[in-house]
Amino acid sequence: MRTDNPPTHSIVVGYLLWLVGFLGAHRFYYGRQISGTIYFFTLGLLFIGWIVDLFLIPKMNREADIRFNEGRIDFNIAWLLLAFVGLLGIHRMYMGKWLTGLLYLCTAGLLGVGWIYDLWTLNDQISLINGRRE
Repeated sequence: MRTDNPPTHSIVVGYLLWLVGFLGAHRFYYGRQISGTIYFFTLGLLFIGWIVDLFLIPKMNREADIRFNEGRIDFNIAWLLLAFVGLLGIHRMYMGKWLTGLLYLCTAGLLGVGWIYDLWTLNDQISLINGRRE
């Protein structure tokens, strides 16, 4: 069932983020920003959707591997950095965005707004960087 695309996302990281997924972390990781935001505000649709996602993660993982570009920036490392130290901008520094990384470090992720922006756009940011020819 595997495509020719190399894997970009890890099912292990997906399940790790699922542990706090009632806040939408795993959904953002797999590029599902709208449902991630809904989960954030509804505690995973009152935990019911969160439990259902336990069984949907393998499918979300396959779809993300097809959708995003593999390359020098590892999606899993960037997402773990965003999830656990995102307000410090470490994930941006990892991607080579040193100026905004330092800005996040000094402003707590621009008071959280930049961190939320990165939840919505990190997969696309990484895919864009990985798609460039070097």
